Amino acid sequence: MATKPTAQSSASQTVPPSSTISTRDARRVILATFVGTTVEWYDFYLYAASAALIFAPQFFPGNDPTAAQIGAFATFAFGFLSRPLGGILAGHFGDRLGRKGMLILSLILMGVATTLIGLLPSYAQIGILAPILLTILRLVQGLGVGAEWGGAVTMAIEHAPENRKALYGAAPIIGLPAGLLLSNLVLIVLGVLTGPNFTVWGWRIAFLFSFVLVLIGIWARYGLSESPVFKEAVQDHPKALPFVTVLRHHGVPLLCTIFISGVPAILAYLVLTWALSYGTTSLGYDRNSLLWIGILCCVIQMVMIPVLAVIVDRGNPRIMGMAGAVLMAAAALAFFPLFNTGNIALAGLATVLAHASTSFVWAVVPPILARAFPGPVRYTGISMAYQFGAIIGGGFAPIIATALLAATGQTWPIALYVVIASAVMLLSIIGLGVYYRFRGEPAWD
Repeated sequence: MATKPTAQSSASQTVPPSSTISTRDARRVILATFVGTTVEWYDFYLYAASAALIFAPQFFPGNDPTAAQIGAFATFAFGFLSRPLGGILAGHFGDRLGRKGMLILSLILMGVATTLIGLLPSYAQIGILAPILLTILRLVQGLGVGAEWGGAVTMAIEHAPENRKALYGAAPIIGLPAGLLLSNLVLIVLGVLTGPNFTVWGWRIAFLFSFVLVLIGIWARYGLSESPVFKEAVQDHPKALPFVTVLRHHGVPLLCTIFISGVPAILAYLVLTWALSYGTTSLGYDRNSLLWIGILCCVIQMVMIPVLAVIVDRGNPRIMGMAGAVLMAAAALAFFPLFNTGNIALAGLATVLAHASTSFVWAVVPPILARAFPGPVRYTGISMAYQFGAIIGGGFAPIIATALLAATGQTWPIALYVVIASAVMLLSIIGLGVYYRFRGEPAWD
């Protein structure tokens, strides 16, 4: 009697030999996924920084600054709520019709929403309609970035040679710090050029600039070849409803990878988004100084992630991921004692250490997610894991931190929040390994 193939054997059957993938095609995919993801995350992080620095008085005026800031961060969180829907929809059509078209569509969605935010009248001009329209556009942004990341990682991994999965998967991962770097740099330049008018209208230029970046991203992706996995194995046997297949047959890997990919975003958004508001309003730090620290963090991470990915390709992703969980917990405990000193050098050191600790996890996320879901549902599975993880991770982190600080007047509960989340991620990595062993599969590729 024939034995039923495991999830690992199914995944292996959908991966073509590396010799069938030309070096030229592989390099084009690396460039295109990096450029496109950078553009997407420029838009997404630009909104995050604006929510921390600008949107409260522009769209949520009132007598209570804390309530206004929570309102601004709430619209930031709404983008995370629509990200899973974007991932499921793009994954559905990406697993049935092809990866390339969905990646171009994701750029268009994000670019249109971001450009319109730059043109949106303020509360003083159109009243309550302003925050309503801002929220709708933020939801569209969420759809765009939700459609983006899973497809970019899928394309990169499926074009990669067998011994370079983590390194190729690092290309769209590096797009995250690159997008943050670009958004911070644009905000700094505009702050200098427009001066006091930056918070009035200067910030809008950064959102309008997205239109140019999206055109560049579409150009980079237009000439891509379709994923070899899709061409050779998936398009002739597409799943009718890929997200149902993921839920029914890959539930445990999905649950574990939601926490593995979601928890690092908690610390990242706290130190590079929420801390912008906290540092400038409560501790008196200069806005541009904190933005420059964010840029430094991005440069360090753009170097660390590919180096760590090379190590992952030669070793065990589980060990690297577990080390990252421990380092994030330690960095969270050290962050606030240093950041709260009011010394910008110590604040910079705290931010760099915290953000660098997340690199150990980001380096293993692409190969772990690609390993968890076979080719016919890989786009959908990766998108669902990452985007649902983003909700429990970064989406509500600034709101939770703001509420904890308002309720206690202390920052140690925020650090404890990160420590607990890091422990959950650590258990998820262990649990995924136990699941593979229980099924008689190799624990990691």
